[in-house]
Amino acid sequence: MLECRSIGPQPQGDSLIVNRYVGGEQPDDDELEQHLTRELNTPLGWPEDGGLTVRHVATIAAAATCDTAYSQAANGHLIDLFAALPLPGTAEGQGFWARIRDAGGSAALSIDPANMGGPFFDRVRDGNESGIAFRILSFLEKLSSDQRDATADVIGSVLDRGTIGVSGRYGGELWLRDAEMSAWRVVLAGRREFETSPDRKRFFDAWRQA
Repeated sequence: MLECRSIGPQPQGDSLIVNRYVGGEQPDDDELEQHLTRELNTPLGWPEDGGLTVRHVATIAAAATCDTAYSQAANGHLIDLFAALPLPGTAEGQGFWARIRDAGGSAALSIDPANMGGPFFDRVRDGNESGIAFRILSFLEKLSSDQRDATADVIGSVLDRGTIGVSGRYGGELWLRDAEMSAWRVVLAGRREFETSPDRKRFFDAWRQA
């Protein structure tokens, strides 16, 4: 059972971590609480006189896991994906990105370092920035089937099999799929910045009454 809930007071109109119960009512002790008490060998109320208890830690961790409003986990994963590729400005990187442009045609301009470098990754690192995600989705949307296959070949050829266990066309296709879904999560989560508490209430009321 996984529960995501608001922690502390939230300003009206801000993004909220809403109550979401998977599979029914909230259990007395959820899975994360049980894990922490077992692994840390601490009761839920520890420390008795402290301001932060294990239950608080479990609540915070569960909320952080469920709340993608700021997309930091997905953005960080996008950085990991690009970090697996040759770096721009290196001899290997120059050849690699030239091959990407040849394989992807004009679509590849969306992720070419000359167009996507500099502040884009700095913004991802500093917070909720969807610029990289939009560029990846634009790139993949414009690829034809043949171009996607060719791009997967190029990416797979530089993946370190000894480090990640895959390379070649299959590894490249995994990279593309992973980048696509991570970018989609960033973009989808971004809409929550504009949601308000009444918006969330209307959502649950509509589905409750359906």
